Amino acid sequence: MAEAVKVLVVDDEENSTNLLRKVLVKKGLDVTEENNSVAAKKLIEDNYFDIIISDLQMPEVSGMDLLKIKNKDSLFIMITGYGSVTSAVESMKNGAYDYVNKPFNLEEFMLKVDKAIDKLQMTKELNSMKSMVTEKEPYFGIVGSSKAMIEVYDFIERTARVNVNVLIQGQSGTGKELVARALHFNSERKNRPFVPINCSAIPENLLESELFGHTKGAFTGATESQKGVFEQANGGTLFLDEIAEMPYALQAKLLRVLENWEIKPLGSDNIKKVDVRLISATNQNIRSLISSKNFREDLFYRISTVSVSLPPLNDRISDIPALTNFILNSLSKKLGRELSVTTEALSMLMKHNYKGNIRELENILEQSAITAQKGIIDVKHITTNGDRSYFEDYINESNGVSLKELEKKYILKVLEISGGNKKRTAEILGIDRKTLYNKLSEFNME
Repeated sequence: MAEAVKVLVVDDEENSTNLLRKVLVKKGLDVTEENNSVAAKKLIEDNYFDIIISDLQMPEVSGMDLLKIKNKDSLFIMITGYGSVTSAVESMKNGAYDYVNKPFNLEEFMLKVDKAIDKLQMTKELNSMKSMVTEKEPYFGIVGSSKAMIEVYDFIERTARVNVNVLIQGQSGTGKELVARALHFNSERKNRPFVPINCSAIPENLLESELFGHTKGAFTGATESQKGVFEQANGGTLFLDEIAEMPYALQAKLLRVLENWEIKPLGSDNIKKVDVRLISATNQNIRSLISSKNFREDLFYRISTVSVSLPPLNDRISDIPALTNFILNSLSKKLGRELSVTTEALSMLMKHNYKGNIRELENILEQSAITAQKGIIDVKHITTNGDRSYFEDYINESNGVSLKELEKKYILKVLEISGGNKKRTAEILGIDRKTLYNKLSEFNME
């Protein structure tokens, strides 16, 4: 830590505190020793110590008494008599971080102190993130300060710098790609490429080429050689979104790559080494897919060295005000006018049952912003049943046009709302991009 950790050592035996002070000072800690438990009580009441190390049995004021008056952020290590399991358990129940038996092994003692210092560092980083989120500053685009989200931030901090494969699980619209980006940009690979690919948006016959690349003439239409995403992400991070959609046969080829980090482009005999961190995501229950033989169990273990499940929006309702503010700020820039939301409208948003999570909240707010002429979103501007209000408008204007023409007009309207952004259009329509492209082609709207 930047500042020396402040430690208080309390024991009525002077030899004990002298020994502990010497080993702790050697570690660079700011140590105060006290042999009088009454004086120690006064020190704790008047000062802040990061770590308090105290004997349990002392005259006048016991270690348990000191434990009960410590600052809530201080970590307390209790020194108990040899074999006193009951005392150790009791101290842990009352808020002690750890305990050691006396007489104790100094090496074991220092390991426990090191753990406490690591805990202090983690707490400091998490408090910094909480402060940042509370002030509505997005954490790598992620917004929220609920308990569920703090656990996600904790996972990112603990995992980002560890070069292991990560599996992110969660419903559609919960922000899996944002978490993947946060893991990448918090890692030592942050200055190298971050390459995302959606396995469900690429036709099955092209996905292998997209992953591993191909040479010129490898298949019909391969007019030139192309690097796959593994090679594009070399040195950085590859994000495979919706990995559960990957064809079963291709899963075996991916498994081989993850075993030796070697790829062979289609049509080539050359094997290329790659250095990639793999982050995968899915909105499906992979365990069920394994049971139904739709996902390889051995691949599952390869991609999920560590995993995290993202909470649905319905489990973090307290984050909706901050999310709404963040989304409206973004929409204000996009639409070129200031947007705000009334208390009544915000209350309505917090009572809604979100099946599409944050993506659904974004859609509701975007639709509401368009109908709120003065930029103030009220209850009357909010429709929480998807795109029904737009669709009803077109039904009223249809005058007997065909369903196909009605669908075409609707897609054009949503394209207009999204500024021509096809990814955003597909999200609003509730379809994948491949389906949207097929529709555009069908209606000659490419």
